[in-house]
Amino acid sequence: MQIEYLILFIIGSIAGVLSGLFGIGGGIVIVPSLVYFLGFSLIKANGTSLAALLMPVAIFAVLQYWKAGYLRVKTSALIALGIVIGVIFGSEIALSIPSTILKQLYEFFLIYVSISFTGIYEVIRVKLFKLPPSKKHSENENYNIFAMISLGIFAGVLAGLFGIGGGLIIVPALIGIFHYPTKLATASSLGALLLPVGLPGVIVYYNAGQLDILSAAIVALGIVIGSIFGAKIAINLPSKTVKQYFGAFILLVAIDFIFFS
Repeated sequence: MQIEYLILFIIGSIAGVLSGLFGIGGGIVIVPSLVYFLGFSLIKANGTSLAALLMPVAIFAVLQYWKAGYLRVKTSALIALGIVIGVIFGSEIALSIPSTILKQLYEFFLIYVSISFTGIYEVIRVKLFKLPPSKKHSENENYNIFAMISLGIFAGVLAGLFGIGGGLIIVPALIGIFHYPTKLATASSLGALLLPVGLPGVIVYYNAGQLDILSAAIVALGIVIGSIFGAKIAINLPSKTVKQYFGAFILLVAIDFIFFS
């Protein structure tokens, strides 16, 4: 049992580092890890991951970004509002569809994430289709109230569906659509996920008996510690190479899900 607790803490710590680096909740690491290393069902892993991300696990990472001047409170608040609305729908969908379909959706989602983080889409855009590079990022906060709430709703649906925090949708959208610099997007995403926005989804999973509270608490502790280091790395160092490695890792996870599980 102690080994299981250690594994949970390590999973949380790794998820925390990536959370601080990329502004994600960490569920993209937590869910597959719970399935592979501890034998959780995908549904139970989703519920446990959402519960772990419910606590303000990124508080110290958010403070790091805030002190460095990267946190955009209005953007975070609007996205958070949307997540609260969307997460319950995603959770209900996850519990109502066959597990095989959920697994297939998750595989496609992992592939999307890997492409977003490796920058493959930009290479295809420029090299294959001979299109100009994507618009340069603005240093200013650029948002539309309706658009930001809609982004939050979409992220919330996927959060409930796949047990993620939503940052894997928020960060690429802020960078690609709203032209936020990476660090602004990362900080704004973490700020949106700081409040217990996933609570409606957690309640749905809890009522269905599909979450492990103790495991979620241990994972959350690991995230708190790991996110501090991730934020410091992101603030002080260029993260492009690390993002590409992370994208490659997620692609490997997706391939394993598709062909070996």
